[in-house]
Amino acid sequence: MRIVLVGPPGAGKGTQAQFIASHLSIPKISTGDIFRANVSGGTELGQQAKAYMDRGDLVPDEVTIAMVRDRLAEDDAREGFLLDGFPRNVPQAETLKKILSEWDARLDLVLELVVDEDEVVRRLSGRRTCSQCGHIWHVMFDDKRDDICDDCGGQLFQRDDDKEETIRHRLEVYQEQTAPLVAFYADEGMLVGIDATGPVEEVTERALAALRPFAG
Repeated sequence: MRIVLVGPPGAGKGTQAQFIASHLSIPKISTGDIFRANVSGGTELGQQAKAYMDRGDLVPDEVTIAMVRDRLAEDDAREGFLLDGFPRNVPQAETLKKILSEWDARLDLVLELVVDEDEVVRRLSGRRTCSQCGHIWHVMFDDKRDDICDDCGGQLFQRDDDKEETIRHRLEVYQEQTAPLVAFYADEGMLVGIDATGPVEEVTERALAALRPFAG
């Protein structure tokens, strides 16, 4: 199967991508992994991307697309893949469609993880990071009543990108950039949305149930 996973920050895409890809025996491909592999491998595309990242700029679409094309051409992705973090916008989606059509292939499904904005804020703003070991705790899910790391005794703090105002800004950016992508795939007739609230295992079950009619 060839799947794209979409959803706002805090929807649990990374976690669900891992479970779904493992269940289907297909590679999970994220733009973050691709960037790291190209930068650490010193590829020409990696050097181009690193120059932008070092300046704090977004990597241009053409560099990102070239990296994704190279990754999708690898042997392990021939029979299927799960894309997490790509495409991020409609032009990238149109380019992905062209790339796959060149290989006489197409996406089977775009799975959207649907989660309420307030739930996203609750999930992300509750995270606390240990200043010593880097372990991330959650004030609700881990039943934390103090600001001390249970692993090493270090002081816990809230990262700037876990603060409510930052999270709400990220959600605004997501709506501006990625909401049109959801509409694009709905028009293509391949969008399926699932409720991404509740325990991780339940969300995974919903995802796999949504995939079954498209498998095989």
